[in-house]
Amino acid sequence: MRFLRKSLTGLFLLSLTFGLLAYAGVLVRDAVQVRMNEEPRVPRARERVFTVNVVPVVFETVVPELSAFGEVQSRRTLELRAATGGALIDLDPAFVEGGQVEAGQLLARIDPADAQAAFERAESDLLDAQAEQREAQRAIVIARDELTAAEDQVALREQALKRQNDLLERRVGTAAAVEAAELTLSSARQSVLTRRQAVATAEARIDQSATRLRRAEIALDEAQRRLDDTEIRAEFSGTLSDVTVVAGRLVSANERLAQLVDPRSLEVAFRVSTQQYARLLDSDGRLRAAPVTVTLDVFGTNITAQGQLSRDGAAVGEGQTGRLLFADLDSPRGFKPGDFVTVTIDEPELPFVARLPATAVDAASQVLVVGEEERLETVDVQVMRRQGDDVLIRARALDGALVVAERTPLLGTGIKVRPLGAEAAEAAPEPPAMVELSDERRARLVAFVQGNSRMPDEVKTRILAQLEQPEVPAEMVARFESRMGG
Repeated sequence: MRFLRKSLTGLFLLSLTFGLLAYAGVLVRDAVQVRMNEEPRVPRARERVFTVNVVPVVFETVVPELSAFGEVQSRRTLELRAATGGALIDLDPAFVEGGQVEAGQLLARIDPADAQAAFERAESDLLDAQAEQREAQRAIVIARDELTAAEDQVALREQALKRQNDLLERRVGTAAAVEAAELTLSSARQSVLTRRQAVATAEARIDQSATRLRRAEIALDEAQRRLDDTEIRAEFSGTLSDVTVVAGRLVSANERLAQLVDPRSLEVAFRVSTQQYARLLDSDGRLRAAPVTVTLDVFGTNITAQGQLSRDGAAVGEGQTGRLLFADLDSPRGFKPGDFVTVTIDEPELPFVARLPATAVDAASQVLVVGEEERLETVDVQVMRRQGDDVLIRARALDGALVVAERTPLLGTGIKVRPLGAEAAEAAPEPPAMVELSDERRARLVAFVQGNSRMPDEVKTRILAQLEQPEVPAEMVARFESRMGG
């Protein structure tokens, strides 16, 4: 009996399974037949409308800005070199990297022992030359006096000879006396010649002493310069850089010790294209003294200085293009030589131009304008300047028109759009209406929210916080009350 009962139960379950499978097959067959007998529904084709951002075209007079990158450099940079060799002594404490020095300040001294000894020898030679000159001047005075005495002797001898000749004519004197007088006169005249030679020698000695004195003075000046060369002084006020020496070091002649930079006399050198350079010239072809703004970006903190164009490079340079320009900085506070900066120059103003985003103009200098029935039209424009992410364009009959700000491959002529922008933006939505709840009404809403098991906990917390406010959005209250059936 037990086996029979289990067998009958199995047969019953098997029959029930086959019956359910047959019923399911009938349902699937009926559904497929109904689906196949239905008429196909073709959706009505609708024109696709794109939403685009537009900007109005407003023509005005704009001052374009030319941007370039340049390097700050000092207009006065001096290399400090040793004029002579020796050991460095008396090194100034400011003679270090970044040291601030004043004009004429003694920075270091090279051991002046040899130069001092040469200077003192030159002084001694000068004293000898001066003494020689004084002695030559005294000698010429004596020589001239001796010449005068010799000439007086000649005059006396001539009178004596004349007297002897008179005596001989009166037959009082003798011929021997006359001959003796003539011999004495000849000797006196020979003495005059000797004295004249002495005077000439004394005059030559004066010239030689003057030459020797001049040479001694030159030698002394040269010794003084060599002594001065042992001192290293600052030619102007500035900052020291590239210092390579310490006290006691032996240096050679013409060795570079440091570099002196004037931090208050700075300029910026930058390169622009030839086309940009042509826009900076005046009617005479000379570079305009245009105002310049130099900006140094230091991790988001900008250091700015004003200046003006001063000059341009004489040549393009091998392997270079464009033009090299220089601008003087008025107050270069915070700038250092070697800074990489951004240079902005004000160009001559452009009348009747409009500023548009760069994405509004394609490579063919065309823009998309919202025309009649809000359909796009292609209009040619003239690109005057590119200013960062903007362009300055000039076109006819576009004043006040709406131009697509961002072009995409999906946009083209004849496409219908819905413009969004400064002039075509929809009105801002009004704030939701608020209502004040009574205590009974507020309690019912709170109980409904707390009893809703399908609502997430974070949503419940947010809604309960809103219900605790004096005023509650009317839309939320209406939605909950409709669910509550009240």
